[in-house]
Amino acid sequence: MSRLFTRKRILEIMDQFAHAKVMVVGDIMVDHFIRGRVARISPEAPVPVVDVHSDHMLLGGSANVMNNIHAMEGRVYGLGVIGNDETGDRLLTELQQKQIATAGIIREDHRPTTLKTRIVAHGQQVVRFDRESRLPISEETIGKMINYMATIRDELGAVVISDYSKGVVMEPLLQGIRRIFAGAGVVVCVDPKKTDFSSYKGFDIVTPNHHEAGKAVGFEIVDRASLVKAGRELIRNYDFKALLITRGEEGMSLFERDGSIRHTEFSSEAREVFDVTGAGDTAIGVFALSMASGATFREAAFIANRAAGIAVGKEGTATVTRKELKRTL
Repeated sequence: MSRLFTRKRILEIMDQFAHAKVMVVGDIMVDHFIRGRVARISPEAPVPVVDVHSDHMLLGGSANVMNNIHAMEGRVYGLGVIGNDETGDRLLTELQQKQIATAGIIREDHRPTTLKTRIVAHGQQVVRFDRESRLPISEETIGKMINYMATIRDELGAVVISDYSKGVVMEPLLQGIRRIFAGAGVVVCVDPKKTDFSSYKGFDIVTPNHHEAGKAVGFEIVDRASLVKAGRELIRNYDFKALLITRGEEGMSLFERDGSIRHTEFSSEAREVFDVTGAGDTAIGVFALSMASGATFREAAFIANRAAGIAVGKEGTATVTRKELKRTL
């Protein structure tokens, strides 16, 4: 446990999770995993034949952020776009079964629900194929989402903008979010995908990985010095209150507007790093939930780091439960 926090204080924050409400807006996806083994090469073409032994679908993209907040027992309002298709039907049913509010999820006839199918054999991904549209969502859809945000604003403690560059997180939507939550006392967190961070200017906290942060400043982050330079430059240029750079299996670095910097590694209690897929979704979901529960930026970063440390010990798109997180304390 960090000397900055007591175990009692962190548990007090976590005890508020069930009362906190977070809105997650962004690119909703479904992650489809087909797993099996390869024992031969196809006689039809020089490709491996995968004998399938499991086939399952998981919530992905912003839906994975929603799922992580739900797993921590937080209240979630989901906003995004899906298609009028079977995948969309299954996704909505699963979200509703988890009691995640879906009134802000809009269906568009002309686009499919984003579906990423991965073929995995012997623990290695053989191929991935995507069904998706990256075209901007319609003005009508944006209007519906903004109107819905306005109706739930006073319920919320935090907002997560989960940008995967699939056409949802566009400038008109971002402008609507700024307008609705200006002065509302709601913490707005952004998981970015755009290399131009001016789209996110003025939001409370942005959580890029070190590759995304490097692209945003125009140089590669290769060591602690370049990491610090990038973090300070992003805070200065885009008026964020804080910046949380995730560093894959190495942990996270929190930069605050007052100039303070805190680097954290994954805790020793976390299992061996197995897969960093989806760890960013876990981090921002738990971070936002912690902020909605009264945490400071440093406290939220500490809790998010613990949760991500558990997530990287799991395969694929994974969630972390409140019980698992408490166990690490």
